[in-house]
Amino acid sequence: MNDFEDMYSEVILDHYKNPRNYGAIEEPHAHAEGQNPLCGDEVAISVRFGEDGETIEDVRFEGRGCAISQAATSMLTEMVKGRSATDVATLPKEELLDEIGIPLTPIRLKCALLGLGVLKVALHRAKGTPLPEEWAGLASELEIS
Repeated sequence: MNDFEDMYSEVILDHYKNPRNYGAIEEPHAHAEGQNPLCGDEVAISVRFGEDGETIEDVRFEGRGCAISQAATSMLTEMVKGRSATDVATLPKEELLDEIGIPLTPIRLKCALLGLGVLKVALHRAKGTPLPEEWAGLASELEIS
């Protein structure tokens, strides 16, 4: 590993040990849960919208699993606060992967994207935001409900 990857590994460990926005929202406006059956990761995401009904005012998650799944979901919640549901619904996975900042194997890629898939499904159900085909397929593969 180079110094750059070491730095990102430290960030991932910090998010894993000290997750941001961890916990539940009472009576959320949007909610979904998902699992990665390959490694046992679990994530539940709840969203509360602002007065305009579109801006993500608060987003929280609960879950358990590997450091990548939990840290990536923690990072994701920080990325989306204050953004519109429509903007987040079209958020490319590469934006989250850039935030994670280290190369991931195909198995770890599913761990990293679990939270994003769960969030996209929650927004789709609550707001009717588009759910691109890649996420619709991932939703069934990752057992998102």
